[in-house]
Amino acid sequence: METAPREGAQARPRLDGFLLRGRATPTPRQLEEVGVRADSLREVTAVEFLRAMAEESYDLLVLSLVGGGVQAMLHGLKHAWQDRTARPVVVTGYVGVVYEKLADGLLLRHGADLVLANSRQDADRFRAVYEGVGADASAVTEVALPFLGGAPYEGEHDPCTVVFAAQPSVPESRKDRTYLLNRLVQHARRHPEREVLLKLRSKPGEHTTHIEELPYQKLVQRLDPPANFRLVYGNMGEVLDRTDLLVTVSSTAALESLHRRIPTVVLTDLGIRESLGNHHFVGSGCLASWDQLDAGHRPVPDEEWVSRQGVAADGSYDSAFDAARGRIAGLLDRPGGLPPLAPYYTPVTAPGYLPGILARHHLGPDGAPLPGAPAADKDPGPVRQIVRRAARGAYRHGVQRVAPVIRRMGEL
Repeated sequence: METAPREGAQARPRLDGFLLRGRATPTPRQLEEVGVRADSLREVTAVEFLRAMAEESYDLLVLSLVGGGVQAMLHGLKHAWQDRTARPVVVTGYVGVVYEKLADGLLLRHGADLVLANSRQDADRFRAVYEGVGADASAVTEVALPFLGGAPYEGEHDPCTVVFAAQPSVPESRKDRTYLLNRLVQHARRHPEREVLLKLRSKPGEHTTHIEELPYQKLVQRLDPPANFRLVYGNMGEVLDRTDLLVTVSSTAALESLHRRIPTVVLTDLGIRESLGNHHFVGSGCLASWDQLDAGHRPVPDEEWVSRQGVAADGSYDSAFDAARGRIAGLLDRPGGLPPLAPYYTPVTAPGYLPGILARHHLGPDGAPLPGAPAADKDPGPVRQIVRRAARGAYRHGVQRVAPVIRRMGEL
C-alpha cells in the first residue's frame, strides 16, 4: 500500500492500495477484517504496479508481500525510478513471528529503506544476518507487532471460553491435524459448561501467506462435536475479547493473547520442533500439553521473554512505533532526496537465484519488464474476470483436493 498526502500540512494522508494478483490475493472478506479503508484499491500485476509507481507520486510505499515478491518489486522499482530525482520511502517487514527461513526471508527484503523488526529479539537477529553477509543493516528498525490492541484481561467470562487458534500450514499432516481437532472436541465434551471455539484464519477457497491443504472445516465434518464447540472466523482481536484460555501450536495469536495478559498455551503434544514453529516459544513459560490443560494447568509467562518479543504488555505499545515514524520523517526530509534502492541480491551476488525470482514476476535481471509481460491498460472485462476466477478456483481445488490425494497415492 502507498500513502501520499493531500494538499495542506494537516490534511489526512491519502491511502492507495494495490493488490498483487496471484494465488494469495485477499478476498473482500479478508480485506474487511484488516479494518483500514483505502481511498482507492485495485488489483494489478507486478508490471502494472511498477508502471503506476513510475507515473504517480507517493511519499511512502509499504511492500506487504512474501519475500520473493518484495525482492522482485525492489528491483522493479529501482529500474522504474532510475530517471527520477525523488522517490518514496520504501518500507517492508513481517506481520508476525519470524521462526523459519530467517536468512532467506531477510535477504529477500534487503534493499528497502526500512525493514521493520517486530521485537527487540528480531531486531538483533535481523542485524546479525545482514552484517554477517556484509550487507548494510541500517534499515533494520525495531517496532512492535503491528496488530496488538484490545483491553487487558480482567478475569474469567461467563461462560469460560477456550479458543484454539488454528494455522493454515502447521501442522501439515492429516494425522496431526486430526489429533489436535480430536483433543479440542474432547475438551469441549469434558467441560460442557465452557464454550470451545476453533478460530480459523480463512474459509475454504481463501488463502493467506501459507497454503492450507487440509482445512479443519473439512476434518470436523467427520466428527460429531458437542453443542458447546463452534468454528469462528473474523478479527482475532474480537475473539480475544471473550477468551479465557488461548491455545495454539505456534500462531502469532499467542503473542496477541500475551499482550492482553490472557492465559496462553503453546502446545507440546506434537513435540517442540522447528517445523512446527513452537520452538520460538522456548523460554516463554507457555509450553504445555492438552493432558496438562485438561488437568487444570495454567502456564505463567516469563516476563523477560515477553518483553523481548514486541508484545509490549507493560503498556509501552503506544510509543513502540515512534522510532519508525522518526526515521521515515528524516528520510522524507533528506536533502537531495534518497539514493537508488540497493538490494543485497544482484546478478553479481546471486546469479543463480535472483533471475528466477524476477522472472516469476515477468521481470528481467535488471528489473525491467520482460517482453510480453501481462500488463493491461484497463480493468479486465467480464469474460476476463470469469476466466480469472475459474483459474483461481482450479488452482485452489488442485491445492486442497488433488495434491493431497496424489501425495497419499505416492505413499502407498
